[in-house]
Amino acid sequence: MRAVMAGRERQRLLLENAQQLVLVCGRGERYLRRDGAAGLAVLRSASLVVGLDGCIKAVGQADVIRNQFSEATFERIIDCSGKCVLPGLVDAHTHPVWAGDRVHEFAMKLAGASYMEIHQAGGGIHFTVEHTRKATEEELFSTFKHRLERMLRAGSTLVECKSGYGLNLETELKMLRVIERAKRSMDIGISSTYCGAHSVPKGKTATEATEDIISNHLPKLKELNLSGEIHVNNIDVFCEKGVFDLESTRRILQAGKDIGLQINFHGDELHPMKSAELGAELGARAISHLEEVSDEGITAMARAKCAAVLLPTTAYMLRLKQPQAQKMLEEGVIVALGSDFNPNAYCFSMPMVMHLACVNMKMSMNEALAAATINAAYALGKSDTHGSLEIGKQGDLVIINSSRWEHLIYQFGGHETLINYVIVKGKVVYQNETCETLSSY
Repeated sequence: MRAVMAGRERQRLLLENAQQLVLVCGRGERYLRRDGAAGLAVLRSASLVVGLDGCIKAVGQADVIRNQFSEATFERIIDCSGKCVLPGLVDAHTHPVWAGDRVHEFAMKLAGASYMEIHQAGGGIHFTVEHTRKATEEELFSTFKHRLERMLRAGSTLVECKSGYGLNLETELKMLRVIERAKRSMDIGISSTYCGAHSVPKGKTATEATEDIISNHLPKLKELNLSGEIHVNNIDVFCEKGVFDLESTRRILQAGKDIGLQINFHGDELHPMKSAELGAELGARAISHLEEVSDEGITAMARAKCAAVLLPTTAYMLRLKQPQAQKMLEEGVIVALGSDFNPNAYCFSMPMVMHLACVNMKMSMNEALAAATINAAYALGKSDTHGSLEIGKQGDLVIINSSRWEHLIYQFGGHETLINYVIVKGKVVYQNETCETLSSY
């Protein structure tokens, strides 16, 4: 009787006859460790229904779905014959609000200058801070919107977005207002992160910057959160030698946690700092980078169910040693991926990130897809609603013009012609007409 009643209700979208419907999870898992990723849930000759509320109502074999629902009830039907349907990709680490690109620094890096050498010479974060402080809110929103649209066209439907190029309260709030405006006006999902401890401001010591953040920034964020003006999800600190040491990082993260923010921070990137051990101790949801993580840190993260957000673009562009993805997976760490989009790592594409993770970090394609969907959603505290195609979850999907989902990773840089549709809450937000005439060879 329930199936008959459901068949008469209005629905937003039917995706029918998919060659492969990649659920990622099929039993309500909040994350997938290595063994779970090995058994990625994939249906063949399958269909999916999204309701008017934007949530998935049915997933299953095409003939079963056809018998449950009348075609007349759907606002839109997409024939997915010969195509693959996947969850919308989740980018678990980006810095997309800024002014002043650093293309001139790319030549310096190619000539051998290290990240910290550029940083100490007044480049890097400080160069972008100077330009971001001068930019108007409207200018920042315009470029931010354009970047999010490019991420969406590359298949990302949920993106973590950080502040951090202000380093003073005024500019950090300006950046967070820009992120909030995009949250409310754009289709793409956003998890916002306060990252005022991205660098030590010029003219301040790390101790002074820490006191300013704890005494001034965080109380103001709490006030704006309570008033509904800005809603921030996460707190981030760049825990690094010459930036914020372990004790300063501890104090800032704990103060953020005390006002209700999830801990999601930069750690163990350029030097071993014992950031992973600290994050596990504080109950961090996720730690990013981890190129220099200790064996003890890996064990601690696995026990604490603290996600490792690995950033293949950063290690690639800065010529750093690769994060120990295989060891983390073997130890039971929840491994997620992010693009680290910023002026220093200019990449919008999670398909390219997954490819780099497979080639450079030796992850399997199954592991990379889990890391860019359910595990990235977990790193943002969103895996109950995002990251897999299961009944009750948000209808965020990517349709690719290929008979095997692996083409999304295999075709390095090919996503611009491979991705046919991007869908958020059952609504088509991007349609690539050229895909209809292309095949996957």
